[in-house]
Amino acid sequence: MTPQLDLRQITKHYPGCLANDHVDLTVMPGEIHALLGENGAGKSTLVKIIYGVVKADAGEIWWNGNRVTIANPNAARALGIGMVFQHFNLFETLTVAENISLGIDPDHDLSKLTSEISERYGLPINPHQHIHDLSVGERQRVEIIRCLVQNPKLLIMDEPTSVLTPQEVSKLFETLRRLSSEGCSILYISHKLDEIMELCDTATVLRLGKVTANCTPADETSKSLAEMMIGSELPVTKKAKSKAANSEPLLEIVDLNLPPRDPLGMGLRNMNLTIQRGEVLGLAGVAGNGQKELLSAINGERLLPEAGMLRLAGRHIGLEGPELRRGQGLAFVPEERLGRGSVPEMPLTANTLLTWHHKGQVKSGFIDFTEVEGQAGKICTAFDVRSAGTSAEAKSLSGGNLQKFIVGREILQQPTLLILGYPTWGVDVGAAATIRQAILDLAGAGAGVLIVSEDLDELFEICDRIAVIAEGRLSPARKADETSIEELGLWMSGQFATAEVSDAA
Repeated sequence: MTPQLDLRQITKHYPGCLANDHVDLTVMPGEIHALLGENGAGKSTLVKIIYGVVKADAGEIWWNGNRVTIANPNAARALGIGMVFQHFNLFETLTVAENISLGIDPDHDLSKLTSEISERYGLPINPHQHIHDLSVGERQRVEIIRCLVQNPKLLIMDEPTSVLTPQEVSKLFETLRRLSSEGCSILYISHKLDEIMELCDTATVLRLGKVTANCTPADETSKSLAEMMIGSELPVTKKAKSKAANSEPLLEIVDLNLPPRDPLGMGLRNMNLTIQRGEVLGLAGVAGNGQKELLSAINGERLLPEAGMLRLAGRHIGLEGPELRRGQGLAFVPEERLGRGSVPEMPLTANTLLTWHHKGQVKSGFIDFTEVEGQAGKICTAFDVRSAGTSAEAKSLSGGNLQKFIVGREILQQPTLLILGYPTWGVDVGAAATIRQAILDLAGAGAGVLIVSEDLDELFEICDRIAVIAEGRLSPARKADETSIEELGLWMSGQFATAEVSDAA
């Protein structure tokens, strides 16, 4: 058979970095092909070259036996190439339906089409809702649906399941297998190795921009795939005994009720939750069930009508803004790394200053840039952030490296309370282990940690207790070793007793 896609000796240089070094890659019709590698290995650069976002310095692209030049995404779509990006390319002021319309026949009934597609593929979304009101999980659904309606011949997916629930992932895999059986090729990037082994027919492994291995994932183990990616043994996460576990409450949420900010949003109802010093508490749930609203209430983006609803170390903070809460020892890793966790056009040094300025780096109105640059360097060293230096713009980093930088920036402040939204989103297995170990070490030193994630395996690995948020309500918080994925999955659909909700603490 003639390959659907055949890359020959693709090479791409960036200042101080060889992103792709003479890469060869072949994808056959109907094949689900995995592209693996640690953060910064060159995966995203390679697929952006295929999609016409980036131009290669050297090499050839062959499509269905013909050499082609893909000048831009329009040219890629004309060939039949669709792509789901790791970082969302959505217009926040437009609705779901309006975003999906940008690239398909305008004569379609967009709302009807969006609803039909989302129901068919098990990715529920309201076509009339504005993008700026959606959580990252809901935005991920929009990106996937927008690509599927174009009926691509080659579908490129860059970390498509990083913020989806297990149920949504299962439904998506059914869709991808159906597309594959119909002849659509799929190039699939993911750091979730169990997904790779379950879904993919073949795999190409990149390391430092070069192809280092080709394999059949079904014949491998998670451990062997991980070691192919990082070139060494996988680090092991170890939970240290906390110095302050089971001590006095650190964060207390008491009878929290918040109406939605917009008619299509999610309100919070009768929420009660306590996090103790030295505890890691996980919060699971399907995206769009109130996670975004709860995080905004805790970090101070949304002030609470009654001061007593939120207490940090016994102090009422509901009416204080984000800066005052940071001054009280609260650190926050938002669910969106570009735009909220960082300013894309600013260098890493300036992005460090965004949340470190209260640490004495601004004195009498003047910024000590030498100190700020030194701190940025410490973050990059401690969390193995690979970049062209601390002067590199945030948007120049791979998604995983930027995530490591943002998480490291907050953890190295040694906060009293750390709030994390999707802490290992798009991060390779080695880096994820580093981040999880840093979280556990922080809790071991006596800090409290709240993690919002849809990765249940991650929550079971590092959390002391796990609760579920569904339809704006909180389930009871169970000890991780006293619950199961099946019970949490049931609760994620909202099936927990109302009488138990008040016992969530």
